[in-house]
Amino acid sequence: MATTSPSEAAPVAPDETENHRETLWEKAGGGTGVAVAVGLLALTRVAQLLMIWWLGGASTQTGGGVFQRLLVWDGGWFLRVAMDGYPHGYTYDASHVLQANELAFFPLYPMLIRGVTLLGVPASNAALGVAWIASIGAAVALHLLGTTLYGKRAGWALVAICCTAPVSVVLSMAYSESLFIAMVAGMLAAAHRKAWLPAGLLGLGAALTRPTGAAAAIALAVAALMTVREIRAAKSTESIWSPLAAAATALAGVPLFLGWVGWRVGDWSAWFKIQTAGWGTSFDYGRSTVTFVRDALTTGDNWVQVSVAFLLLAALAAAGVALARKPWLPLAVYGVIAMVLVYGQAGFYHSKPRLLLPVLLTLLPGVVAAARARPRVAILAIGGWAFFGLWYGAYLITVWPYTM
Repeated sequence: MATTSPSEAAPVAPDETENHRETLWEKAGGGTGVAVAVGLLALTRVAQLLMIWWLGGASTQTGGGVFQRLLVWDGGWFLRVAMDGYPHGYTYDASHVLQANELAFFPLYPMLIRGVTLLGVPASNAALGVAWIASIGAAVALHLLGTTLYGKRAGWALVAICCTAPVSVVLSMAYSESLFIAMVAGMLAAAHRKAWLPAGLLGLGAALTRPTGAAAAIALAVAALMTVREIRAAKSTESIWSPLAAAATALAGVPLFLGWVGWRVGDWSAWFKIQTAGWGTSFDYGRSTVTFVRDALTTGDNWVQVSVAFLLLAALAAAGVALARKPWLPLAVYGVIAMVLVYGQAGFYHSKPRLLLPVLLTLLPGVVAAARARPRVAILAIGGWAFFGLWYGAYLITVWPYTM
């Protein structure tokens, strides 16, 4: 039976008239294509900042201008890590009850903030500057990933859909999502093109940015093993050590940080205990998520609670559609593991849409449909999605009084 490469099996094939030696940069439209992707990002960020300004002026529940709203919640934790470093042990309240502390937060984003402050930039400005520059990197990486998998139009659609998704507001905030998406999308694009050195480094960066970097590292390991199998099947003289070294580099990231936290505290389960104490985060195989969705749809007493339940169900459905179309295996593996981690853990229900943003798998049905549709239809559909998604995120950080 004849076999096809992942790109050949993709629902939207790249231009087959192009030379097979064409680089990804050329396939993505070169500087012009990337400029369009960055322009799409800029358009979404300006629109969302205007919505934050508009809603913030109307809100009586939360204070502060646009700048202050972009630094709330996790932004404060990252700033404390960047400026004061990590604590040396557990943190307790007056009753000796274990509390949250900065050891719960992975190090790459606060390290970058700290590095920028050494140039004389105020810490809050540095935090937003790093996040905004990382969001540009995310837009470029998303465009390259979509292009290498499905074609140039899909690359632009992936940028537009991801950057306007509900809770994509975090791409403008002092959060680590923009950096994480840049690392994961870049890693997957590099691995698909078998550029193993950047794939390994980006995979390590993802693993040192968020705990779901473990899912990205496993995906890179799958890509590496697929390549090793191809090399052996072809009896090629090509070295198998480059893909394996890239995978090993990425896989080391999360265990290294968790191990360092355990060594620093003197308890190898310290990171997990801090997560549970501070945010109620523990893996319960999805029981709390099922309970939340059931309660929200039967007795929910506020619209945000109900909307989050529908977003969780919609993401599951979208992932099912994406998997039915058999996407590139490493992307599927990353998406499935990341979703298991999000749905399988207990914690604040209103944080789950944010945790789903970097999954990417859930966006594929929309990306493929937009790439196939007439440009006018695709623009109208993405525009409607964008209006809701940008407003939703702006509402959550201005009117909604809880953390996200």
